[in-house]
Amino acid sequence: MDTSGLARLDRRIADCRACPRLVDWREEVARTRRAAFADWTYWGRPVPGFGPPDARLLIVGLAPAAHGGNRTGRMFTGDRSGDVLYQALYDVGLASQPTSVHAGDGLELYGVRVTSPVHCAPPANKPTPAERDACRPWLVQELHLLRPTVRAALVLGAFGWQAALPAFAEAGWTVPRPRPAFAHGARVTLDAADGPGLHLFGCFHVSQRNTFTGRLTPGMLREVLRTAAGAAGLPVRN
Repeated sequence: MDTSGLARLDRRIADCRACPRLVDWREEVARTRRAAFADWTYWGRPVPGFGPPDARLLIVGLAPAAHGGNRTGRMFTGDRSGDVLYQALYDVGLASQPTSVHAGDGLELYGVRVTSPVHCAPPANKPTPAERDACRPWLVQELHLLRPTVRAALVLGAFGWQAALPAFAEAGWTVPRPRPAFAHGARVTLDAADGPGLHLFGCFHVSQRNTFTGRLTPGMLREVLRTAAGAAGLPVRN
């Protein structure tokens, strides 16, 4: 299969300047930096998706963090949310290592791609509805390119769920009406008129608020990852 389209899309995403508030914020953070990362050259741009172009499982969640992906240039990399996500992916056999520290650390994902409905770090981790909608065409294009292989999607958090459903519809899958509500463990099958359907799963976001309070435990995350990977046809460790 031709995998060059996704690489071109990633480059175009990284050059996007569509949302003035997000551009100002991400670049200001990159200039001022956090004291702990004073010796870093921050990425300071939109962060493209991460993972193989023939992924069978897509993970969609609000990211990047100001001093995480906005610093490292890779989704969920360099912050505590990413620590939780990639540890769980490693635990179930979908990642080559349990940590994701920087873009050159050798991490590989097996059959999984990680992306976001908003590619820039937003102030207070809260994109506006207009910013969410402006970023949606990138997700739609990514979904079109992944359609030959993707069979399941795991959406992290209610924001991601609300942002992703219209993108799935625009990319050719049928979203039930009324739209399915987000819940941890939610499972919906999205049919397609011209190809395979998509198994859609909901999971609490791997935010510090959820993981520190125990709303989302490592065991809960591993369980939903195994279920989604199984629906996608990927082998996992128990």
